[in-house]
Amino acid sequence: MHIPDYSGGGLVNLVAELEHRLRGDAPSPRLYPEIGRLIPEADSYVLVLFDGLGDLQLDHPEAGPFKRDRVAALDASFSTQTTVNTSTLATGLPPSRHGLISWLLRIGDTVLDTIYWIEDRERPSAIDPSTFLPVPNLAERLAPAGVEVVATEPAAFVGSPLDRVLYRGTTVVGVEEDREAVDAALDAVSQPGRLALVYLPHIDAAAHAAGQDSDLYAESMRHVVEVWKSLVGRLPSGAVAVGTADHGHIDVTEDHKVAVPAVDGLIYSGDNRVVYVTGDPDQARALAAHLPARWIPVSAETRIWGPPPFHSQFLDRLPDGFLVADAGYALVPPGTTDTMVGHHGGTTPAELRVPLLVAGTRYQVPGTGNEVAR
Repeated sequence: MHIPDYSGGGLVNLVAELEHRLRGDAPSPRLYPEIGRLIPEADSYVLVLFDGLGDLQLDHPEAGPFKRDRVAALDASFSTQTTVNTSTLATGLPPSRHGLISWLLRIGDTVLDTIYWIEDRERPSAIDPSTFLPVPNLAERLAPAGVEVVATEPAAFVGSPLDRVLYRGTTVVGVEEDREAVDAALDAVSQPGRLALVYLPHIDAAAHAAGQDSDLYAESMRHVVEVWKSLVGRLPSGAVAVGTADHGHIDVTEDHKVAVPAVDGLIYSGDNRVVYVTGDPDQARALAAHLPARWIPVSAETRIWGPPPFHSQFLDRLPDGFLVADAGYALVPPGTTDTMVGHHGGTTPAELRVPLLVAGTRYQVPGTGNEVAR
């Protein structure tokens, strides 16, 4: 398993870079200088999160404008899931410090679905989502510096458990159409000292439903490209747009989805590409021998979630190890189903690497003579 870069080449460092520019400090390291200098200094920033748009997916025939505005690639946090990485964006911290280390997160003897906020796939959790992530988060740290964070998201998501996890202290604008998201973001950054967040779920949804070779995926790619172009074309002076993603995708065929049997004493969490296992390591190791997967003890991979200082519950939430699906495979633990084509959660380049897109005031990439901003 590849250890993500949390020192200067990761998603967490992009957040730290913007935070440092807006308030003069950040709890995580900034981008490496050779990457950070590719983002122009600005009075305000729009950060667009294209859910599921991995860096390797920019080779898609419909992704040309993205490829033109791509200046670098970054590592997402592990695991390469939406709730993990949006928590990194909301806090400016790696998972080791914000504590949300997997989509299906074991807390004691229960498993919390961190999207729908239900435990063991049957009952609503009593855990308050609005206080789940550490205090202060990114918005709360920026506020004393006079910087407002404005987030746009589909109106149906507003007030949801995940919305309450992520957006404490943030001005949230629910939108019915993506043009409304563009309008709201541009209105926000028309003033200095603003960070506007735009969340676009289309690529992820299409990849899960139909895969990267589908017409639905191509249509979704065309759509988000047009949203990006519309945003970039109307950016006010003094504002810069930065685009990235929370993870990439791989496609998995039906014959490569393999059930994981129930074993007394083992608790499964994580996701289909990397199943977290809590319980007797010898049982888990024996299980791996009959699956298209490797068993990796967590003691060998603690760094995969990031450096210390650790969240107060980090060590308690760690599994004993991972069942890491082989290339092109997905694992289906008991009590779950898998109807998806697109998957993510692992640390292959297709899942881990996300693009860094930059657009704004015209400038030359140092040392190249190329204009990358529009």
